[in-house]
Amino acid sequence: MTPQTLSAAASGTFRIGGDLPVRRLGYGTMRLVGEGAWGEPANPEEAKRVLRRAVELGVTLIDTADAYGPEIAERIIGETLAPFPQGLVIATKGGVTRQGPAKTEYVGRAGYLIQCVEMSLRRLKLERIDLYQLHRIDSRTPLEESLGALSLMRQQGKIRHIGLSEVTPNEIEEAQKIVPIVSVQNRYSLTDRRHEKTLAWCEERGIGFLPWYPIAGGKIFRPDHPAAAALARLADGHGASVAQLSIAWLLRRSPVILPIPGTSKVVHLEENIAAAGLKLSDEEWAEAEAAATPQD
Repeated sequence: MTPQTLSAAASGTFRIGGDLPVRRLGYGTMRLVGEGAWGEPANPEEAKRVLRRAVELGVTLIDTADAYGPEIAERIIGETLAPFPQGLVIATKGGVTRQGPAKTEYVGRAGYLIQCVEMSLRRLKLERIDLYQLHRIDSRTPLEESLGALSLMRQQGKIRHIGLSEVTPNEIEEAQKIVPIVSVQNRYSLTDRRHEKTLAWCEERGIGFLPWYPIAGGKIFRPDHPAAAALARLADGHGASVAQLSIAWLLRRSPVILPIPGTSKVVHLEENIAAAGLKLSDEEWAEAEAAATPQD
């Protein structure tokens, strides 16, 4: 894919909830902030350039959360991109509190989630959030209370669609009894296919599946990773990187998958978007899947 044709449009389109069209290859903002999703970006101006460049490259789905920073990613998105271009979907999440780098606690109380929605609207400079996802189910709070709060926000016109994160098919079915669920955001990648059953469940019902950790946090680039050599050889044969190979595999794996690879650098963003044009033969994809043995 040449610089002139570099576009997320090559990834195709998916309609979240049946009525919200997005390019399948999006951008996730967790890496936009400090290490462990804690603190300001190392390079604030580059962070803003990444967001602007993502929009220039045709990305129409930007995924974030109030826990990124915390609050910092949402604030930067609002400051950089608002008023938002027509068709750009900002998906955010609430229900996780952060006590430090990579330190979290789940909170699903109704009052807290309502406050989360209101504050996200303020930081993002939106009147309505197109996709609001419960970041994690809080085992201490009845699901009816957590999703009831989000349903109320939906009835008030402050949320368009509701999604879940890190859930099983049984949990999605329980949630569907309370409010329509249009998306699921679970950990999933070429080397980590622990959520195959959830993906299959979503595919059967046309529910969007947003895989987080789509390139396994870069672990597959390390020489000591069991799949590194085989994946590098396959990628090199197409003038691509292992990261691009991993993203392209996700796009091929299922039409409901919406990869949201994150980065804090424009050069890596452009590399990720170029993955939409990467094509391998069926035999090569089978070889990649065999080499990338899933974790237990």
